[in-house]
Amino acid sequence: MAHMAIVTDIDRCSGCHTCTVACKVVNKQPIGKYWTRVVRVGPWPREEGGNWPDVDMYFLNLSCQHCNNAPCVEICPTGATTKEEDGSVQINADVCIGCQLCMTACPYDVRYLNEETGVVQKCNMCKDHIDAGEFDLPRCVSQCTGMARWYGDLDEGIESFKGPRGQTLGEYLEQFEDANIYKLPDMGNDPSYLYILRKAEWQGAEKLTWEGLDYQFVK
Repeated sequence: MAHMAIVTDIDRCSGCHTCTVACKVVNKQPIGKYWTRVVRVGPWPREEGGNWPDVDMYFLNLSCQHCNNAPCVEICPTGATTKEEDGSVQINADVCIGCQLCMTACPYDVRYLNEETGVVQKCNMCKDHIDAGEFDLPRCVSQCTGMARWYGDLDEGIESFKGPRGQTLGEYLEQFEDANIYKLPDMGNDPSYLYILRKAEWQGAEKLTWEGLDYQFVK
């Protein structure tokens, strides 16, 4: 039984938003709606009272984290949202009634209601396209210009994850320690996605900004 997930090397992410664009194109998302988005964390001074250029900043990709204890699964009244055998969290559009309870339960605000279809949507890790043999990697991974995003089975170790050019994470990425691996804030949901950060201090949700606005996980 697999446990598919995405690992992002934050040190390699330039905030180019190619992952966001690629996801939007392949999944035909409505204008103003996103399955994945990139937020800026920081900048903040490296030392108290410090000023530019002595500051740190990084970009963080946000999408469904395909949580192990997904609250959206528990709260769904129709069983439209399910935890699959491959570890992903999926939505059955034929069963979803658009009640939006799952949206209120999501700790990361990464679901939205498609007003045209009346169905809640989110990142599905391109499972439908991969299962159909259309491509091998989620589009946000295969189109990542910085080789920052990697896809694979957590049960096989993240070193085995595949990137856009066929290399494995273990072969390609700069060396990192277990202490360099992070997750988004765990609110009892146990997110699956991992983030690698070596060159700055992990800020969690404390210094997130999105389009110039303060953005925090406040569920």
